[in-house]
Amino acid sequence: MRGIPTIDCMMSLNTGGSGELSFHERSREAYTPFMVQEGWLRDEESMQYTHPAQHFFKGSDERIKQGNTLEELLALMDEVGIEKGLIGIQLDNPRPTLDVLEKYPDRFFAQVGVNPFFGMPELRKLEDLVRNHPQVKACCVTGFRIQRPYNDKIYWPLYAKCCELDIPVICYVGLPGPRVPGELQNPMYLDEVLWFFPELKVVMRHGGEPWEFECVKLMLKWPNLYYATSAFVPRHYPKEVMYYANTRGSDKVMYAGYWPGLDLRRIAGEIENDLELRDNVWPKFLRENAMRVFKLD
Repeated sequence: MRGIPTIDCMMSLNTGGSGELSFHERSREAYTPFMVQEGWLRDEESMQYTHPAQHFFKGSDERIKQGNTLEELLALMDEVGIEKGLIGIQLDNPRPTLDVLEKYPDRFFAQVGVNPFFGMPELRKLEDLVRNHPQVKACCVTGFRIQRPYNDKIYWPLYAKCCELDIPVICYVGLPGPRVPGELQNPMYLDEVLWFFPELKVVMRHGGEPWEFECVKLMLKWPNLYYATSAFVPRHYPKEVMYYANTRGSDKVMYAGYWPGLDLRRIAGEIENDLELRDNVWPKFLRENAMRVFKLD
């Protein structure tokens, strides 16, 4: 994008077959234990969605249902200028994604989705993946899925393990798109976490709205707190965050696209035509910050 080999800090392969779950299947599998069976997800419409927040992401259901081959995704990445994408890997079925990472180590790196409810066995699986597979670079936790704020004691063993492994933890912040309670994703809950674990790198994801100002103030306060622009097209990036990215926070904000929830061609067009950043900020936003935070060199 803009002539810069871009690092995309959130995408899904959206493929099926060969034992790999599609975006739709993985979303449903992740939601079933904690949101449907436990009663967090209550409205009938949401239970039928292809994308868990389909009311926000127009066209996402068609893109997800259509799917794509890995070769088609690589061609799309080449078309819009994405050199490397951050994809998810399942703890209980890592092999399909590991195969992709091993086949295309220059095109993909991975985050591990972790459920803190499962305790130490989950952390041992995380450690095994990180220590034995160099393209596994981060872990991810999603507060709304387990309905616990990020300073809850259930996360603390995971934060300690991420410090030991020297990997970032990615957290969803802001009111969640799925129709579940969302105050627990207020980024202010990270304040205590970053105080207690000063060496822990945390990447906020998914906007932070309506707490964009809090996201910025926290990044000003804590040197290891970052922000990725997933789930928003560029013309709707939070103004407070992008002003910060264009000034004091040029080293803190990084691009994330959210394919197939959002159309990469649309994002590339809006980055070219609608997003105003200073010349020295573009390489940081599209590449350098992600390279540094996720240790991609």
